[in-house]
Amino acid sequence: MDNQTDDNSEQPVQDLPDSNGVDANQLHQKPEVVTHNIILWKNGFTVDEGPFRGLDDPENASFLESIGKSECPKELQPTKMGTAVFVNVIRKEEYYNGQDWSTNIMPVEPTDVSPPLSTAPGPDTDLIVDPMPSSTSMPYAVTASLNDEQEHSENGRDLESNSLHQPLLLKRNKTLSSSPLAMVGAKVSYIESLDYEYLMGFLYFAGANLGLTLVAAVLCVYFAPTAAGPGIPEIKAYLNGVDTPNMYGAAPLIVKIIGSIGAVSAGLDLGKEGPLVHIGACISSLLGQGGTENYRIKWRWLRYFNNDRDMRDLITCGASSGVCAAFRSPVGGVLFALEEVATWWRSALLWRTFFSTAVVVVVLRAVIQICKFGHCGLFGKGGLIMFDVSGVSVSYHLVDIIPVVIIGVIGGLLGSFYNHVLHKVLRLYNMINEKGKLHKLALALSVSIFTSACLYGLPFLARCKPCDPNFPDTCPTNGGAGNFKQFKCPDGYYSDLATLLVTTNDDAVRNIFSLNTRTEFDIFSLTIFFFLYWILGLITFGIAVPSGLFLPIILMGSAYGRMLGMAMGTYTKIDQGLYAVLGAASLMAGSMRMTVSVCVIFLELTNNLLLLPITMLVLLIAKTVGDCFNPSIYEIILELKGLPFLESHPEPWMRNITVGELADAKSPVVTLNGVEKVSRIVDVLRNTTHNGFPVVDKGTKPPGAAEELHGIVLRAHLLLVLKRKWFLKERRRTKEWEVREKFSWVDLAERQGHIDDVAVTKDEMELFVDLHPLTNTTPHTVVETMSAAKAMVQFRSLGLRHMIIVPKCQITGVSPVVGILTRQDLRPHNILSAFPHLVKPKGRKAH
Repeated sequence: MDNQTDDNSEQPVQDLPDSNGVDANQLHQKPEVVTHNIILWKNGFTVDEGPFRGLDDPENASFLESIGKSECPKELQPTKMGTAVFVNVIRKEEYYNGQDWSTNIMPVEPTDVSPPLSTAPGPDTDLIVDPMPSSTSMPYAVTASLNDEQEHSENGRDLESNSLHQPLLLKRNKTLSSSPLAMVGAKVSYIESLDYEYLMGFLYFAGANLGLTLVAAVLCVYFAPTAAGPGIPEIKAYLNGVDTPNMYGAAPLIVKIIGSIGAVSAGLDLGKEGPLVHIGACISSLLGQGGTENYRIKWRWLRYFNNDRDMRDLITCGASSGVCAAFRSPVGGVLFALEEVATWWRSALLWRTFFSTAVVVVVLRAVIQICKFGHCGLFGKGGLIMFDVSGVSVSYHLVDIIPVVIIGVIGGLLGSFYNHVLHKVLRLYNMINEKGKLHKLALALSVSIFTSACLYGLPFLARCKPCDPNFPDTCPTNGGAGNFKQFKCPDGYYSDLATLLVTTNDDAVRNIFSLNTRTEFDIFSLTIFFFLYWILGLITFGIAVPSGLFLPIILMGSAYGRMLGMAMGTYTKIDQGLYAVLGAASLMAGSMRMTVSVCVIFLELTNNLLLLPITMLVLLIAKTVGDCFNPSIYEIILELKGLPFLESHPEPWMRNITVGELADAKSPVVTLNGVEKVSRIVDVLRNTTHNGFPVVDKGTKPPGAAEELHGIVLRAHLLLVLKRKWFLKERRRTKEWEVREKFSWVDLAERQGHIDDVAVTKDEMELFVDLHPLTNTTPHTVVETMSAAKAMVQFRSLGLRHMIIVPKCQITGVSPVVGILTRQDLRPHNILSAFPHLVKPKGRKAH
């Protein structure tokens, strides 16, 4: 701390009495000694044995203003001329707790107080060091009088050259403007800041969050782009029959794990639930494939599951296990897979998913038991029930149904509006992300900085609330989990907004769900919290980091649910924490349109079965209201990603068009003969993008009969034939043993490359290939007069990839195949593009 000798010597701190008329004996009389004890706390200060005085108290404004202007406060000025004033200043690195420290201070008084050399008598004000050895005190060695300083100033001597006039702390914190000063006559020395290092704290906070976000974003942008986002829409699409490449490999798994840790630790408004679902799907997919060859991790015995049906079952089990791990809800995980992600369900899949979630919850419980003594940090806290609200009885009357219905309606309206706005934001983000990888990184880092600024700065808007002795938790709490964050408040007070913002998302939910705390939060703080997380949820989802939607929606819903409970006051017997639970459930149903799985998940989360009736009512109302406006949030994401997801119900106008008309609107179907020339196969593969080709044979019974449909051959199998050089010199059918000798079922199940990667010589072009052994002889066929609505139901229910359209009657000289339909041809949006005369539905927009 710098001594302000030069500046303050020009501006005396107080008016000195005129020396005229003063008795000379008075100048040489031994002055009376007055000692003041000032204790500096982290949250205020005390003078002598007076009460605690806060820094933000308006009554202390003049005291602090005098210090800031290098003037002596009036209350410390002696009333009697010639009085020597000694000030003991002690710095306490703790908060004021009501204990009187001034009685323990032993002031050090000089043996002799020399009269001032000046003829103008005035008060001598000295700062004396507290001699007590204390690790929390901050002593200073400054002794100077007004007359001494004038004498030094006149002689041009440096005050700091004398150790008796030099503070022990020589540097002032120049980042703070309200630093209190110690006055020694007209000399001012900065002793120490009473404020927190707010600016440095923010820089550390924002810098750490920025670094964690950067790690997650770099991994997603440069190593595994498919790891960004929740991954649930892609899982839904895959289980619906859509191929989603590079989604379930080892690289997305590693990036998803590390990126989720970084993104959640960075304080972003996102959850780990969605990424955990994707992580579970990746693990199950790798097990089904027998590992990965990219990292030389391969188990050949696991390749038995490397087929489409078993892969779908494994990924379904992985998704349900991810929900179970995220919410510690085994039954909820099974129902989530049944209600949300799985398209085809059967009884065998039910017990498989239940077994998977049972294994997860058993392992999770075992790990929690190991960590319950604190060896694993906060991981072992809370047991299997994350947000336990079982400690309150749920008793309600008919009048309580009214606010419950209101919560459901609000959840549906807010959920649909949230989906609508998020749709616009994601479209904007798509345009930004298309500009390049650096734009993706810049967007993620910008959101991180904005989030850190809001989480750090907004708690200063809330006032400190006194702790209620009836609160069930320790009040206030410093560090770790729990309610009643002290933040900048003095002992015995807490900041309700900091309780929600300066914590993890899980603890924020736990704080809002807290029971028997009717006065814990203010409407003002909850309103700020709701709108903040509404904005953060919209701008965070869509950046290039692993993210989930569950927890942000729970936070927003619980906030307005608790506000409604506070508004009800004594008119309801339902606790405010239970209103928060109902609000979270309503917004999830209003946005995600899930009911059964959300109901069970919340019951397992909160450990209160008595909530079941009103939770069911809230979920049904919210889903019904939300369906009146737009589709669910995952359907919107599927549309934005261009994934051809088929809904369970066709649009009504699809009954007015036949599959034959759909086939006529497409390009002519490409067919292959049972024994085809190599040059013809290469030409078809190079000039088309189809993944399946009908195989036809000329009729033999009777001779000259119409062509017959033999089946369908896949593009991957044609590429495999060309790679293996399985050619014939003449047009003939192969023997069964030849096929078994050349190919195995493992070869047929593997992915193939591109036709450009296959080298075929000019001589090989004239050879032949027998396609009969590689052809699926039982393809699903429909008559050309079938309606598009019925065809879509069959296509989705059977999990088809191709649907072959055959004519109503076979005629000689006419192809036995009218066309072939894929899921793209059955999407309502594509049908309307080809047939604009069809009437669009009045309600929900076709996707």
